[in-house]
Amino acid sequence: MMTDPISDMLTRIRNAVAVNKPEAVMPYSKLKIELAKILEKGGYISGWEKIEDGHPELKIKLKYQSKESVIKSLKRISKPGRRVYVSKDKLPVVLNNLGIAVISTSQGLMTNKEARQIGLGGEVICEVY
Repeated sequence: MMTDPISDMLTRIRNAVAVNKPEAVMPYSKLKIELAKILEKGGYISGWEKIEDGHPELKIKLKYQSKESVIKSLKRISKPGRRVYVSKDKLPVVLNNLGIAVISTSQGLMTNKEARQIGLGGEVICEVY
């Protein structure tokens, strides 16, 4: 039984990046799709697709520049044992705004920059740079 599917997703991506794999495959969920969309929009992955073979899976295509991964760090912030919530005034700044933090708000998942523009706080899911 898996208690934290988001941590599992981030770990699978980190492991694939560590051995220079072109893609990472994981169980499918709507939350993971939204997270993949944010990573793609931020330029950290080159794409994703849903695979429908029995149990649906999510395949994330990793992005490399001159044989080096674009993702340098992928860190889970809010965990099942310790949830981290922030107000709109205390949204995190990742690597002097060179990275992104993914925030779960009342309007769905978004980056810390989008949440700051809209004026929303929420749960800090992860940080990427």
